[in-house]
This record gives sequence, C-alpha cells and structure tokens, in this order.
Amino acid sequence: MKIIKFVLFFFILLSSNSLANNEFNEWVNKFSDRAIKKGISKDTIDKVLKNVKFLPNVIRYDRYQPEFYEDTKTYIEKRVNQKKIKKGFGLYHKNRNLIDEVEKKFSVEKELLLALMGIETNYGNYLGKMDIVSSLATLGFDKRRSEFFTNELLTVLSLVDKGLIDHQVLFGSWAGAFGNFQFMPTTIEKYAIDYDNDNKIDLKSMNDSFASAANYINKIGWKTGKPCFKKINLKKQIPNKFLNSSARAIKHKRKLKYYKKYIINYDSVKIFENYSSAIITPDKDIVDNANLFSPAYIVFDNYELILKWNRSLRFALAVCTLKENFSNEL
Repeated sequence: MKIIKFVLFFFILLSSNSLANNEFNEWVNKFSDRAIKKGISKDTIDKVLKNVKFLPNVIRYDRYQPEFYEDTKTYIEKRVNQKKIKKGFGLYHKNRNLIDEVEKKFSVEKELLLALMGIETNYGNYLGKMDIVSSLATLGFDKRRSEFFTNELLTVLSLVDKGLIDHQVLFGSWAGAFGNFQFMPTTIEKYAIDYDNDNKIDLKSMNDSFASAANYINKIGWKTGKPCFKKINLKKQIPNKFLNSSARAIKHKRKLKYYKKYIINYDSVKIFENYSSAIITPDKDIVDNANLFSPAYIVFDNYELILKWNRSLRFALAVCTLKENFSNEL
C-alpha cells in the first residue's frame, strides 16, 4: 500500500510540474510578443530567452524571505558583527582612493556605501549564482508580483539589446538582482555608470559598482550627515495608529517633538526634535506574540531612502546600524 501511495504521489508531482512548465512556456511565448511590441529585436529575444526555464525554488525563496520571519534583533545580529565590520575596513583600505573619490564626487558617505555592499553581498563575496533571466521569468509568471518582475525582465532584454549588458554574465540573486550592490534591471537602467570608461557597465567591478551605488543613493535624495534612525522606548499610552509596521508606506510623519509625550528616553533623541520623523515597530506584524511597543525606533528621511533601495524595515535598520559602526572608526 505504501508503494502504491508513493507512486501515486510521484505521479501527481510530475503532472503538477508538467502542467506548470506548459503554462510557463505559454507565458514566455506571450511575453516574447509583448517584448517585440516594445521594440526589442527578435534576435535579442531569441538569444536571451533561449534557455529560460521555470525555477520552482525561486517561488519558495520569494515566500520565505528572512525579512518575513526573523525578529529584528536576530536579523541585525546576523548581518552586523565584528567580522563584517573588519572585512569592511579591509575592503576600504584596499580601495581607499576609489572610495574616497566616489564619496566626494557624489556626496555620499563612504560608510553608507560600505554598509550597503556589506549587507547586500558581504562585500562581493556572495553575488548569487541564479540565472537572472529564468528567475525574473519565473516571478513574472507567478501572480504575486507579476507586473513588477515582467517589467524587470523587459528591461533586461532592453539593456542587452542596446549592448549595455552581456547576457552571458546575468547570474545573481533569486529575485533578479545583480552585482556587488544587487541592482535590479530598472535600477541598472536608471542609475548604473560606466565609471572607468571602458564602454561597458560591469557591476561586479569596484569602479562601476561603487560609482553606480553612489549615483543611485545620491539621485534619490540622500542627505549627508543627517540621521537615519534612533532606538527609543515607548510608553504604552501611544495610539496604535502611530506605530508603523509595514515598509510599504511610512505614515504619520511629524516633527520628532510631536512624539515627546510618548517616548520614555526622549532626552537621548531631543537633539533631533525638529526633524521630520515617524515611529516603526518592525516585529509587530512578523513575530508571533511580539511586544506591541518594542523594539521601537524613530526614523528619519534618510531611513526612508534606504527603503527605496530595499523595501524592508529590517534591511534598512541593518544598513544604518552597520553604517554607524563604520562612522565611529573611519
């Protein structure tokens, strides 16, 4: 009986995968027609999509990201530690002239650039080995964020069609991000720079990747020397409407002094009382039985800009925390 059940299960699994692959192939054909209407050459479409395939693991990764289940303390401690800080110092000293030059030219602190690279790829040591084209196609086929990833795939085709990217090097994260700073295709299109003037954009090189990251964060409005966040202790009397637990939109922004009566340790953040701010409680909607009021952070405009880079409350906290560690030393 167990053998019969196993065979039946195996048959169902094969049938399910077969059905998914058939539907995926139909989606790719329709996508190709859409790409042609967007003006992308058939030669590029055939070349880039030649070996595209449905990747079931990409769907699994999408549904089970660390940002969806790790509490804030665990998330940050895994990504900000002495080993990470030491490795960042080593990268900086090895590339000091380039990084100092980029910092000055784009008015973006080197500490922030090092923090972004450290959190994203452990300073280029983990760039991802997934086939970006197949990843984007899989996520475009999936219904959860279909239009977003379909547009990213169209952008990849356009970049290849224009000769800006070699399709043979498109390997990166499961979500389609690429290079030392994990740029999505639309980010490459808008902000990437051929900084060393070799007629190609290589986001795995130090020159192009650091300049492109600095250009991106500068263009979206980063303010040098301004705060990112501060940890606070909240009084339980604070109305729930002021507690942001989603990264999609930070609401109820006020000058910090507005929240004075709700913050126990207000004296430690009083210096920022005239800054536009909001309160986040990142564990509230993620962690089972989480404390409604802790951990809590007052966040400022620069923090929201990190959310444009990666829309995760924990990611932005980790980046800003690592940046502060560098600021105390560099």
